[in-house]
Amino acid sequence: MLWLLLLSSYLIGSIPTALIVGKLFYGVDIRDHGSKNPGATNTLRVLGKGSAIIVVLVDIGKGALAAYLPLYFNLGVEPLYFGLMAVVGHCYPIFAGFRGGKAIATTAGTLAVASFPLALLAYATFFLVIFLTKYVFFGSISVGLSLLIYSYFSPEIKFELIFLFFTLFLIYLHRSNIRNLILGIEPKINDKNLINDRIPPKNNGIKM
Repeated sequence: MLWLLLLSSYLIGSIPTALIVGKLFYGVDIRDHGSKNPGATNTLRVLGKGSAIIVVLVDIGKGALAAYLPLYFNLGVEPLYFGLMAVVGHCYPIFAGFRGGKAIATTAGTLAVASFPLALLAYATFFLVIFLTKYVFFGSISVGLSLLIYSYFSPEIKFELIFLFFTLFLIYLHRSNIRNLILGIEPKINDKNLINDRIPPKNNGIKM
């Protein structure tokens, strides 16, 4: 049962929400546009607010559902492990050629179930860092760092090693953003030129 649920968590995470929304309503592969990342931030950049909200909610739901599985089946296993399997699925989805997003929304859903106070800490840090720097990827990496720092000093949280690897994983996932920052081409969230990446929806009667 344990391994079956871990596999199920990975498959739940592998649902490529942004890819589905892009193809269904816009007839495009979002991985060919904007930053080419099939996540909520690039969905906002390329497809607009309505699509981004859908992607965020579904991706959060993926992490929450996976983390809830051991609770539902009374396994007595830490929900965080199952949520992190969904995060891996989100980043390397078997249903989308292993080309996925960068973990942040699915991690939020995972933490909301596994430890709601940790979720509040991590995502308060996320939004604060974005507000101060105007770079989304800094906020994303800060999620891992805040979890790592808190677990190191908190006697109740014993996931230092997991959060260390998670932070390194986030840095690896955002390596292209770091490279772009060094080259001076990484756009800030308030960059007015981002509007040029916006794609109109297909003429199917659905407004996003």
